[in-house]
Amino acid sequence: MPGQVAAVSRNEVYSFSKPNRDSITLLAGLGVEGDVHAGETIRHQFRMTYEPDLPNLRQVHLMHEELFDELALKGFKVSAGQLGENITTRGVDLLGLPTGALLHLGEQAMLEVTGLRNPCSKINDFRKGLLGEVFAMNPLSGEFIFKCGVMAVVRRGGTVRPDDSIRVEPPPLPHRPLERV
Repeated sequence: MPGQVAAVSRNEVYSFSKPNRDSITLLAGLGVEGDVHAGETIRHQFRMTYEPDLPNLRQVHLMHEELFDELALKGFKVSAGQLGENITTRGVDLLGLPTGALLHLGEQAMLEVTGLRNPCSKINDFRKGLLGEVFAMNPLSGEFIFKCGVMAVVRRGGTVRPDDSIRVEPPPLPHRPLERV
């Protein structure tokens, strides 16, 4: 069964959260039209200071709605757009995708997954203690676990709305696991 878009969000100015919208327009090679993070080169406020000319691998931020359910069980009330994501998904194992997976959204848009979102300390400014719930160390493997969604680039533009379908197309083998971008 395909996944679904639960919500779409964008913000014209730098702010931790992004307001929900009725739709967003994805622009190939740039990101979300009208969003502060759209562009061919890095638009992340902190990273622009020391890597301004690198390609923008963080054009679109996707987060799984199931994370909000998990956080609610731990006493954190979080909803779509509040953690800065552009697209909130339902029914897609975003964190289990390999690098290069293609996400077909609605009738025409397509994203390529580039890596994991690296959560920052601003999450604790939003909700005290939340960073520890979205970023932790696996006690068995010693590896860091990043639960704050994935980043992607726009390969084919189009309009995306809540309730649009999401179809995952895996990249050719061998698959590379997601890393922070």
